Amino acid sequence: MDKFEYTYSAKQQEEIKRIREKYVPREPDKMEQLRRLDASVTRKSTMISLVVGIIGVLTLGVGMSCCMVWNVFAPGIIIGLVGIVGVALAYPLYVRVTRKEREKIAPQILHLTEELLK
Repeated sequence: MDKFEYTYSAKQQEEIKRIREKYVPREPDKMEQLRRLDASVTRKSTMISLVVGIIGVLTLGVGMSCCMVWNVFAPGIIIGLVGIVGVALAYPLYVRVTRKEREKIAPQILHLTEELLK
């Protein structure tokens, strides 16, 4: 009697493995922890500087609108200057927060790198 056997192709096997990996609990990998810690340093500073920069740009836009649309020059110039200060502070704020976060996380990163280099 003839038997029918079917096997999945290599492409389907890889897809099955990728789907399965999503649902299998993983052990925390030290290299993955190191990458996550390194990324967390700039994440906070990026968000803070983006918020400050966007608020600065919007404030500058309100000041420009005061001057150009509503013909209110003195308050418009003052509001625009406040917006320029906000935009100018975004990058130095990014650098400062990044530096503080690096100082805070440095012991953990150094410990993980020591373990990984052994």
